[in-house]
Amino acid sequence: MTQTTTQRAQNPGTTLAASAIDLTKTYGHGETAVRALDGVSVGIEAGRFTAIMGPSGSGKSTLMHLLAGLDTPTSGRVFLGDAELTRLTDTALTRLRRSRVGFVFQAFNLLPTLTAEQNIRLPLQLAGSQGDPAWLRQVVTGLGLEDRLSHRPGELSGGQQQRVALARALVTRPDVIFADEPTGALDSTTGAEVLTLLRRSVDEWGQSVVMVTHDPVAAGYADRVILLADGQVSGEILDPTVETVLGALA
Repeated sequence: MTQTTTQRAQNPGTTLAASAIDLTKTYGHGETAVRALDGVSVGIEAGRFTAIMGPSGSGKSTLMHLLAGLDTPTSGRVFLGDAELTRLTDTALTRLRRSRVGFVFQAFNLLPTLTAEQNIRLPLQLAGSQGDPAWLRQVVTGLGLEDRLSHRPGELSGGQQQRVALARALVTRPDVIFADEPTGALDSTTGAEVLTLLRRSVDEWGQSVVMVTHDPVAAGYADRVILLADGQVSGEILDPTVETVLGALA
């Protein structure tokens, strides 16, 4: 029998890259308050590609932001590995994010005045680290960026910019890469290339990836889909296909 999402979050026999227990998030107060998450427990397995899906307003982006330490919950507990984010000071949380979390956004979020190489190295610079030169070369080569390192973002295509953003997320060898609609600004062909690279980062480099998406095609690249509805976990799909995702969302 397949474990439920709640069981995964609390099962000590499962290696979890990130997890949340009884997570709630409320925005506003009184009659205008909106409960974006309502008692969510999830476990993100290490070395796997997990997609989070649900209709608009289901809480999927809120869940990702809380798991990544970008926001704080109203109640509940959030872990990155064994580190409980909900117990850390702001300074400690910032340090943890810099060294153990990678981010890929729909809008790329590259600094326009820096070259591709400088953008990739930025997390290392912020963490005061030189990083691993061999790993940097492997990432750059694996993402096909060798001849683009001296280019600024304005000189790159959308797909190349997202490759730079993925290299930037990978450069610190983070515990988890969080990708928020990473193909939302790309055409279908370029989007498929980026999703293939995310898949490769899991299969070949052992990364753990969490992706928020509304696209069943994108979700088909994942090992598992967590489904949200009205701020709660409504189900999951293991080894998803486009068809099974479409069926679950219908």
